[in-house]
Amino acid sequence: MTWAGSVATGGTGAGSGLGSQGALALSDDGRWLFAVNAGSNDISAFRVGANGLTLTSRVASGGVRPISLTVHGDFVYVLNAGGNGNISGFTIGGDGALTAITGSTRSLSGSAVGPAQVAFSPDGRRLIVTEKSTNRLDVYAVGDDGVASAATASSSAGGTPFGFSFGHRGELFVSEATGSASSYVIGNAGQLSTASGAVLTHQGAPCWAVVTKNGKFGYTANAQGGSISGFAIAPDGSIALIDADGRTVVVGPGNIDLALSDNSRYLYELNGNRSISGFRIEADGHLNAVNNVAGLPASTVGLAAR
Repeated sequence: MTWAGSVATGGTGAGSGLGSQGALALSDDGRWLFAVNAGSNDISAFRVGANGLTLTSRVASGGVRPISLTVHGDFVYVLNAGGNGNISGFTIGGDGALTAITGSTRSLSGSAVGPAQVAFSPDGRRLIVTEKSTNRLDVYAVGDDGVASAATASSSAGGTPFGFSFGHRGELFVSEATGSASSYVIGNAGQLSTASGAVLTHQGAPCWAVVTKNGKFGYTANAQGGSISGFAIAPDGSIALIDADGRTVVVGPGNIDLALSDNSRYLYELNGNRSISGFRIEADGHLNAVNNVAGLPASTVGLAAR
């Protein structure tokens, strides 16, 4: 991992953290990268090439203060946290340009609910949104035309649900900023059944979460503890800490995002000191440091890997 350069989004950022996961998202084929511009209420699309990124288009996000994106196939959904808050859908054109999907905008449970992330389920049939202030998980069904339904709401097993990720069997792994993580199974009607509820990390503010492609391990980045907590995920979706104290690896203060390589062999963490730390994931879920890149621009937000 080495520094390659930077490219302007053409939009305006917030100038500070977004309190979210998923500010950047790669298309399934790795050809396109999408970024939220929370200050200008739009989304930037980039072509991913051998020599870096090329800005191809910008489009209005369909709301105020976009903070999170998710991609499945030819569909993109964005989470807008400002105003009344909503999710809005787009199709990806052959040139990477986004076109709004008519009738796709759906409201959250209310205004000022503190949304943190939107993401597709692995099969693309559901969208999940975490609401930090209401301790809710919203599930939206998605039709073949990309239009989302009204939400089915479930209460979070732990306080302040934040980031989340899916295992390959569809199990949902959620970090909770009050100091825990939970896992769920999604029913056919969109209801969530708790597999493991509020398993303590023993670390401060676990906010960002990822699950390896094989579904065996989940990780949380702990903003106050300066650590990453690893979890083993059982076939039924239940979770247990890999290390009893919740400190699978200690990086330093200010962890602000996580991402996995496409093959899930490597885990990357964005740090508050404008650096990225890389780790190799071992067979037992433990992490070994591989390298570090420093000197990122100020107010760096979001992390995506391939």
